[in-house]
Amino acid sequence: MGGNKIVVYKEPGVVAVEDHDAPKLEIPAEVASAMGMTRKAEHGVILRNVSTNICGSDQHMVRGRTTAPAGQTLGHEITGEVVEKGSDVQFVDVGDICSVPFNIACGRCRNCREGQTGVCTNVNPARAGSAYGYVDMGGWEGGQAEYVMVPFADFNLLKFPDRDQALEKILDLTMLSDIFPTGYHGAATAGVTTGSTVYVAGAGPVGLAAAYSAHLLGAAVVIVGDLNGDRLAQARSFGCETIDISKDATLEDQVAQILGTNEVDCAVDAVGFEATGHGSGGGEAPAAVLNSIMALTRAGGKLGIPGLYVTGDPGASDADAQEGTLKVRLGLGWAKSHSFATGQCPVLKYNRGLMMSILHDKAHIADAVNATVIGLDDAPRGYQEFDKGSAKKYVLNPNGMIPAA
Repeated sequence: MGGNKIVVYKEPGVVAVEDHDAPKLEIPAEVASAMGMTRKAEHGVILRNVSTNICGSDQHMVRGRTTAPAGQTLGHEITGEVVEKGSDVQFVDVGDICSVPFNIACGRCRNCREGQTGVCTNVNPARAGSAYGYVDMGGWEGGQAEYVMVPFADFNLLKFPDRDQALEKILDLTMLSDIFPTGYHGAATAGVTTGSTVYVAGAGPVGLAAAYSAHLLGAAVVIVGDLNGDRLAQARSFGCETIDISKDATLEDQVAQILGTNEVDCAVDAVGFEATGHGSGGGEAPAAVLNSIMALTRAGGKLGIPGLYVTGDPGASDADAQEGTLKVRLGLGWAKSHSFATGQCPVLKYNRGLMMSILHDKAHIADAVNATVIGLDDAPRGYQEFDKGSAKKYVLNPNGMIPAA
């Protein structure tokens, strides 16, 4: 292993593929210093990345809508082959192909022991929770790269049982690192079950994954709302009803045309803080989705909120929103006895079950999100096209290991 090509945020709207040093079995200095750890990570592995995906939350950074500094490495959706392991790694071997949860978790703290791996308290000095290649997440190097270091490997990695089968189904399995569990988490925490009527706000990859997951969970009707016609067509491709929220008709009226009633059992916010207001004249309104799904969901219903909200948004339109303070109609949600589920998806809670669904041909998530393979050097183009609303989930192929279609 010589160097390591990796995708780096340069300035708003610009990413580049740069040559960095190869990763070592070391944790970031800021984590080691603050948490009293040794830097040497005998509990870690080095992966040769088989696939690594561009995520919508990466786009928030690249648009300049977070406090990410120039030079921030990118990428947290990682699937790779173990090429080196530390002496404390007991149950993963060189040559294994594994999915990497985007949450970095120690497996030792109270939250990890209780299954809340999205808010591990030992891997990020700034706050609970960490991820690869993300601002304010502990300084862990990103995985849109040829190689990446994964700490606490025995705890974090999901090993695929058969190498050949894994490579054959890699476009589905690559979604296990984030998007599929995150979408499933949104649907599950919204209480989707047999016969549910569900509204999913947003037809980007996470919204599509949430809608697909709602079908897996037994929903009777899944309605997806978005402004982008191509993404709505993608939702219809696997059986969803759709709503174009740019129309002047209210969301409730459009839902009533589909269901015969103007409310749903539960709803998922797969948009987050860069939301747009309803109607043809709608500008940016960061609380718009939260308020609309409270209005739409029946009394006693649940709201799953996997859409990203941040504490620092320098590009927001007002001072409150710049620090994550939004004008949410909490009184409405309280009056309707709604339950809210927020925060990072604890990927380890779901990824093995979803893997089994993929391996046994019960789930075809790559088709649902329109997985599209490009080279690592094409990452800047992928970011540009995704930012323009392309109805694709871009999968990077950094080492040429993804079989030709």
